[in-house]
Amino acid sequence: MEKVLEITDFSKAYDGNKPAVDNISLSVEKGEIFGFIGHNGAGKSTTIKSVVGILPLHGDNIQICGMSLWGQKKECQKNMAYIPDNPDLYEYMTGIGFINFIADAYRVPTEERTQRIEELADAFEIKNQLGDLISSYSHGMKQKVALITAFVHKPKLLVLDEPFVGLDPKASAVLKQYMRKLCNEGSAIFFSTHVLEVAEKLCDRIAMIDHGHIVVQGKVDDLTKDKSLEEVFLEQLQIQKATHEEETNA
Repeated sequence: MEKVLEITDFSKAYDGNKPAVDNISLSVEKGEIFGFIGHNGAGKSTTIKSVVGILPLHGDNIQICGMSLWGQKKECQKNMAYIPDNPDLYEYMTGIGFINFIADAYRVPTEERTQRIEELADAFEIKNQLGDLISSYSHGMKQKVALITAFVHKPKLLVLDEPFVGLDPKASAVLKQYMRKLCNEGSAIFFSTHVLEVAEKLCDRIAMIDHGHIVVQGKVDDLTKDKSLEEVFLEQLQIQKATHEEETNA
């Protein structure tokens, strides 16, 4: 299968301290939804911010569509979209103005974007509010607008950090539907989540990260043959806790 995202032996530390991410490797293939799971401070956000080019890189450890993010950053970013857990939108713009601004940046033809925006705005039930200023939006409405900007240009790689936070149940269901639709059309998704039931039902593969190390990685069906993903996660936390205690006492 074609690898849309490949992370190889990647580490990241802040100000020379202990690595927030330590020598991790994973890949996300075309047509795949890949879940990145871990507790707060485990290394999820550091990894995601590195993948999308927010944090500086110093090597070819991250590749997007076969290109080095370090050496070909602009080309890589043309092929992806990123939605953080707390979208930072231009609040002086209207919703539709911001969506068109992003669509212009990705050179989405007018006819295509008009059809996609109408479809997505209807699905997320925000069509009547797109003419309002973003400053008047709730967190959930901002999240919906941000998601529309991501889906409107059909990125080859969609990166989401806790995408279900702030969404109502209906919007969460719509997001899941469009995530799968995007992958069925040949893209790939890499997203972090605390909601293990969602990951279990939605993801093709997952990786669990703890203290900067990937402790479990594989197909969801293989990992959940005789237990739930929550049980796998809690079991791994216990194993890692015992390991850290042994290392501390050694």
